[in-house]
Amino acid sequence: MTVFAALVLFVNAVFNVIAWPRFFARVRSDRRARDEAGRATAFLRVHATLLGIALLLALLSAVAGVLLLVG
Repeated sequence: MTVFAALVLFVNAVFNVIAWPRFFARVRSDRRARDEAGRATAFLRVHATLLGIALLLALLSAVAGVLLLVG
């Protein structure tokens, strides 16, 4: 069961590292990402925050997976 839990954590980490940056590239190029003056909008800031959280969760998932296998 521990190996299964570690595997799920690793899959989660890989998914977040692959999917979120690709999604964020599309968000940055969206017309809603910047206002007329070129400043970042709430749309861009919210998605940047979500990207940061997803990557942090990926890191924590990978670390937890390693700790499950080692410990």
